[in-house]
Amino acid sequence: QVQLVESGGGSVQAGGSLRLSCEASGLTFSSYTMGWFRTAPGKERESVAWISRSGISTYYADSVKGRFTISRSNAKNTVYLQMNSLKPEDTAVYYCAGGILNSYDYWGQGTQVTVSS
Repeated sequence: QVQLVESGGGSVQAGGSLRLSCEASGLTFSSYTMGWFRTAPGKERESVAWISRSGISTYYADSVKGRFTISRSNAKNTVYLQMNSLKPEDTAVYYCAGGILNSYDYWGQGTQVTVSS
């Protein structure tokens, strides 16, 4: 079955960095657009970034543009989210997801990121 497993979350002080990873199995990874989402307490889920199947095209939410970088390794079936200059408002559960057409079909279980001021 398809599995997306996130790792790399944790607690960090404002201004610090974290690198999230999401390893996929059970699917043809290179056929999927991959995205990162987050859900903060009391807020709706937010799309943070996505990357095309080849890795050529990327998208970032305005709130993270210039601080976060999404990348992927199709050889390792893994998508990454490098998060720099973290802010307390980045505190959330981060999820990776994979989709082929206009929706995401598979989701990971999430990893907590906590940024303290």
